[in-house]
Amino acid sequence: MDKVLTPGLLSGNVEIPASKSVAHRLVIAAALAEGESVITNVYPSKDILATIGAMRALGAEITLEGDTACIRGVKEPPAEAVIDCCESGSTLRFIIPVAAALGVKAVFHGQANLPKRPITPFLEELPRHGVTFDYEGTMPFTVSGKLTAGEYRMGGDVSSQFITGLLLALSVTDGDSRVTLTSELQSRPYVDITVGCLKSFGCEVLSDSEGFTVRGRRRLAACRTRVEGDWSQAAFFETANALGSSVIINGLNVNSSQGDKKILEICREMVYNKNGVLRSFELDCSDIPDLVPILSVLACFCEGTSRITNAARLRIKECDRLAAMEQDLSLLGGKITADEDSLTIEGVGMLEGGVSVPSFEDHRIAMSMAIASTRCRKPITVLGAECVAKSYPGFWEDFDRLSGR
Repeated sequence: MDKVLTPGLLSGNVEIPASKSVAHRLVIAAALAEGESVITNVYPSKDILATIGAMRALGAEITLEGDTACIRGVKEPPAEAVIDCCESGSTLRFIIPVAAALGVKAVFHGQANLPKRPITPFLEELPRHGVTFDYEGTMPFTVSGKLTAGEYRMGGDVSSQFITGLLLALSVTDGDSRVTLTSELQSRPYVDITVGCLKSFGCEVLSDSEGFTVRGRRRLAACRTRVEGDWSQAAFFETANALGSSVIINGLNVNSSQGDKKILEICREMVYNKNGVLRSFELDCSDIPDLVPILSVLACFCEGTSRITNAARLRIKECDRLAAMEQDLSLLGGKITADEDSLTIEGVGMLEGGVSVPSFEDHRIAMSMAIASTRCRKPITVLGAECVAKSYPGFWEDFDRLSGR
């Protein structure tokens, strides 16, 4: 599906969908718990449906009615399972150690760019703790064996998803475990979300500057909880407001652990200028990588030259997001340069538009282009716009309504 967007500011109310990051973790924890948990405000994006499917394959009973998931934890895991992660990197990296903790021989499948995304930290560390990989650098691949409690050493500079996957898995091993960081942990707020979710299910995780200690307990305790709104998705509309739109954003927790809540500070304080001119910024995005695409759009309208740094990991997301934003914004008339781990953007005041831009089958690229269109001189066409279903299936309906269409 291609989407033709006519320039114009947005106005109205929008209900932000539930956090994908929180929902992944709650679904997995509930599936590892004893008894039945109820999770409300679940937004059925493709990624969340992939995680629900994975935990069903591992033996959990999950019903999803409306936005409520009733999850009865795994009683007897199957000997073998086929796990379809679709395009979800979170599903892949969370479920690998979880399947191993349950002792299930699991075959992992994936689509689009997922087979190319690395799982190196697991390949290096999990075999020391009872796990065997049949892996040839792509998918499908097989994980077998039984994950044991113990001392784990893992770098934090590739993706925090590896740490989260381990913490979820080690919560149900027989004994306490220690995850020691061998390099600085990037995207720490995502691990903080994991620790908070496990706490809701009765598992104690202690954190310090060098790593995490997990109090293994075999089974977690079922609970009833609600998924909070997604600050990653709210960032698109917050940025639209900074560019002149008037969107009232509902459904968010201002006390959230989500790192992408920083969009408030960026849009309302960092680039704010009381004279109505946005000022350039320099921002280390180690902890907020998902904000990089939309922040690069914001920078196009800031006076001066902005720089977004420590973003190398975005080259191994759904697409190479640094290269994708350089290409798309340049097509629209922006002045942007990508290097190995950063973006440099010179403010241009207004984008030209009048062209088609590829989405690269990446939901965050497509939604960023939508916000960019509000400040173009001419209409633009977003190619492959259906990719927003990965995280925000209702995005185009919300966007059309806010733009008056």
